[in-house]
Amino acid sequence: MLNFSCVDGPGNRMVIFFQGCNYNCKNCHNPQTIGICNHCAGCVEHCPTQALQTIHTENEKTKVAWNQALCTECDKCIEVCPQQASPKTMTMTVYELIEKIHENRLFINGITVSGGEASLNLPFIISLFRLIKTTASLKHLTCMIDSNGSLSVTGWKHLTPYLDGAMIDLKAWHDETHKWLTNRSNHRVFETMNFLHAQNKLHEIRLLHIPNKTDFMEQIEKVAYYLRPFSSSVKIKLNAFRHHGVVGDALNWDECDKEEINQLANELSERGVENLLTPAIY
Repeated sequence: MLNFSCVDGPGNRMVIFFQGCNYNCKNCHNPQTIGICNHCAGCVEHCPTQALQTIHTENEKTKVAWNQALCTECDKCIEVCPQQASPKTMTMTVYELIEKIHENRLFINGITVSGGEASLNLPFIISLFRLIKTTASLKHLTCMIDSNGSLSVTGWKHLTPYLDGAMIDLKAWHDETHKWLTNRSNHRVFETMNFLHAQNKLHEIRLLHIPNKTDFMEQIEKVAYYLRPFSSSVKIKLNAFRHHGVVGDALNWDECDKEEINQLANELSERGVENLLTPAIY
């Protein structure tokens, strides 16, 4: 959880990160959010400050407990986890989370739920957003989601009455490229963007440019034709692939520099795509 962020939606926002993702992106910069901790306790012996301990629950099951006060955030537990998970997670009720939001309500413009993939926790998010919208001291806050777009249209229909905006990742144009990169199809992503745009709930479309891996430049005509109708009212954010946080083969991929991202922006702009955002730093 971040109490204050200026890069996860408009204004100053509290960001709530949910554990677990239905994608397995080769380039994920938060790979420790993909899996769910199964309490195997393999990380405990590697913790240099003994912030992780093995405890036994009432039903005699083993559980890894995290002592935040002792943790130095060295992330050794994340490095050794075979589940791509983190033992440093908290379980909270909607009402406990509302209390945290209430403490910061005067300093933020809204709430953004992220992940992992936040939409996997749809009932929780609906309850949270509904409570924010119906609480007098919180209803001024906007409620947004950062998502990979894999939620079904039926799911979005349940969420949109309480949603102010969504930021959706389009990770590749061709379905085969998307499957190679994420292990999932991108058909739902297009359905999501089309539906949210029609509901005036699509705040931002994000394209991550990975040189020689993603296919936006090769399919620039089709990409621009698709994005053009959105771009008068939706931000089109171009992100540059970097090695920060990634693991495995992606560490050997070429990073995207300023010249390459500007070339993509220029190619889209020349084809009528507006409202383009490029990184402030690289």
